Amino acid sequence: MDSDIKEEIPVHEEFILCCGVETQVLKCGPWTDLINDQSANRPKLLIFIITGNPGFSAFYAPFAKALYSSTKGQFPVWVISHAGHAMAPKGKKILTTSDDPNAQEIKDIYGLRGQVEHKLAFLRTHVPKEMKLVVIGHSIGCYISLQILKHGPELPIIRCFLLFPTIERMSESPNGKITTPLVCWFRYALYIPVYLLLKPWPVNIKSLMVRMCLRMMNLQSPSEFSLLNMLEPSCLVNVAYLASQEMMEVVKRDNETIKEHLSKLTFYYGTKDAWCPKEYYEDMKRDFPEGDIRLCEKMMPHAFVLHFHREMAAMVAAWLKDDLSKVQH
Repeated sequence: MDSDIKEEIPVHEEFILCCGVETQVLKCGPWTDLINDQSANRPKLLIFIITGNPGFSAFYAPFAKALYSSTKGQFPVWVISHAGHAMAPKGKKILTTSDDPNAQEIKDIYGLRGQVEHKLAFLRTHVPKEMKLVVIGHSIGCYISLQILKHGPELPIIRCFLLFPTIERMSESPNGKITTPLVCWFRYALYIPVYLLLKPWPVNIKSLMVRMCLRMMNLQSPSEFSLLNMLEPSCLVNVAYLASQEMMEVVKRDNETIKEHLSKLTFYYGTKDAWCPKEYYEDMKRDFPEGDIRLCEKMMPHAFVLHFHREMAAMVAAWLKDDLSKVQH
């Protein structure tokens, strides 16, 4: 089925300058420029996916395609990389817009707050103001999604799906206890070997190593999109830097924002998720009994995009059915 999806669904890869930073955007469907598209068949809604960390968009391409297919190709599905997690391949054109906010306006763009500003800037400059939005966050993308609801009240977001949401107590989670010392205390010690080992490698060697890694993980390589960022030192440094801020800043759940937007929100927790354990789900159910807060019954892992993208896409499409029926193409 993956090969069918790959064949049938057009996916357009762009590298754009957003807040002065190269940003990879994958766009499912025939609509690649919503701002300048004045045609009668321009869709009225965009499904917007915000990745976890690492923010390598290519890993989300199968999920985006499956979601586009499950929603009958009526609406575009876009995936955005995090700032600093993607570099354009040599010779690839980087698109710019005159509306792009000046990079200096966003302090610490590679940090957690900067990543929120980066997504807000993209939505404000690349999506028509009247276009309805469905936002899907995964992992730290859920935290970013809540911040978008909080700081972008003008954005017409009608639904927000938070999948395996790391929105609280990250450093206290089982994985957080292991990750925190690595990214907060030993991060700089890791930078030196990363640069020394990876920087001199030619592109063809990096490509071979990426393919080998994917084979070991039993993954098909989404060859039409660049995955070399997995072995690009500057991208890996930004991944580690963002992770360090997550451990320090994602502590207390933002109950005020959740309460304000609860009717738009769907939370989906894993049964065995070492980033947001089951007790976090139970706490959410207790604090928001009227909320749409679900526990996975399919034993999906936190990194569902690797092997469970079809199942997740089918579920999200089913949850969205009523909302999409109200939005005429």
